[in-house]
Amino acid sequence: MYVLKNLDIRRVPPGPLTPPWHYSGVWGYVAPNGREYAIMGCVIGTQIVDITDSANIREVYFNPHTINFSNPDQGNLWRELKVYQNYLYVVSEADTSGIEIYDLSQLPDTVFFRGKYVLPNFSSAHTISQTGPYLYINGGNTSFGQGTVILDLTNPLAPVRRGSYNTEYVHDSRVVNDTLYASNINTGKLMIFDVSNKDTLRPLGFFLTSPNPFTHNSAVTKDGKYIFTTDETTNPPGRLKIWNKQNLSNVTFIRSWQPQGITNTIVHNIEIVGDTAYIAHYNAGVRVLDITNPENPVEIAWYDTYPNFNSPGFQGAWGVYKFPSGKIVVSDMNTGLYVLKIGNSVNINNISSVAESFNLSQNYPNPFNPETTIEFSIPQTGNNKFVNLSVFDLSGKLVETLVNQNLSQGTYSVNFNGKNLSSGIYFYRLTVSGSNTASQITETKRMILLK
Repeated sequence: MYVLKNLDIRRVPPGPLTPPWHYSGVWGYVAPNGREYAIMGCVIGTQIVDITDSANIREVYFNPHTINFSNPDQGNLWRELKVYQNYLYVVSEADTSGIEIYDLSQLPDTVFFRGKYVLPNFSSAHTISQTGPYLYINGGNTSFGQGTVILDLTNPLAPVRRGSYNTEYVHDSRVVNDTLYASNINTGKLMIFDVSNKDTLRPLGFFLTSPNPFTHNSAVTKDGKYIFTTDETTNPPGRLKIWNKQNLSNVTFIRSWQPQGITNTIVHNIEIVGDTAYIAHYNAGVRVLDITNPENPVEIAWYDTYPNFNSPGFQGAWGVYKFPSGKIVVSDMNTGLYVLKIGNSVNINNISSVAESFNLSQNYPNPFNPETTIEFSIPQTGNNKFVNLSVFDLSGKLVETLVNQNLSQGTYSVNFNGKNLSSGIYFYRLTVSGSNTASQITETKRMILLK
């Protein structure tokens, strides 16, 4: 996974009461013309970024918000966002924040802020969910509804209240095929409702996400048989959990998951698209899992947006969103918006387990069309080495990451396919490093694609 852009331009101005982070939720919008926009909640406002052109990712709109710096932690520290048609809806826990509504139909030229919509007794909410022409307001102020309240968007500029569940607090919710999964972070429950009748939420059951239940967020596999939940605990650090829910009266725990070798970071939000799960894992950054077999997920990519350290703290990756183009956006609470892409899958073949020295061979054939092979060697010098092998164009722009993982001693070969590239000169660079960054070794060679 590699970075197309890191945009960190809407930080809270320095001051004696600067909040502990600068950014929060992230979501996406795909316009009718196919252009893609990342939407991010900042402490000081709402940001919209055009990510369509990888070489020209830029902010196209920002709506500033006033915060009370004498007491900044009044809900302004985070914003949650969802989109229906060409309308953006934003909530926060700031008093009288209401629902902010934006018209995105004229992007990238302009955005129309339609104002703050406040329903009777409504002032704030913790999160917001959306499916079809309905919003689900979660964790609202008590007089409005601390659980989940359904809003009808038949008129997108004037949402109408429909049914609700308010017996218990709901931190976040997921709605799939008229089934609502409500996360009760206080009791550790995941509550399930039939919401086919938007005026009445019919309970279907609940289960505790034990052990150490602290149910924050959930996502359902595409076949509807499994649900993944996240626990936002600090002690022990919250993990991703996998459940078989085919029998709602007997939901069974399959297993928990955490990044390999990282045991003390907290999972936050999960989104599932097809057979892939995208996870914002606070200090461990964004993690991507192949869940073709939901009971045995395989991590296929990751990017650490918060490389400072790994700890059970509320810092780092907050939210994640996957676009049809394959671009992935992540909001890092401390360093802003990351626009990421996963490189093509490649086969790394171990030719030999013996290697006496570092070596990057000339690719063969060269010139090539469209495939070529790159070989490299890693000697045994202590622990496994972290290896990155990447291809760049003549301007220095990253074209593809072929290898980005720990490897043991040996000689390896990797195939590179340039079928989607233009003829020309390209460079491939091998970087090998251990725990001591001073021992990092880098070597670069040139190759020619001739069509």
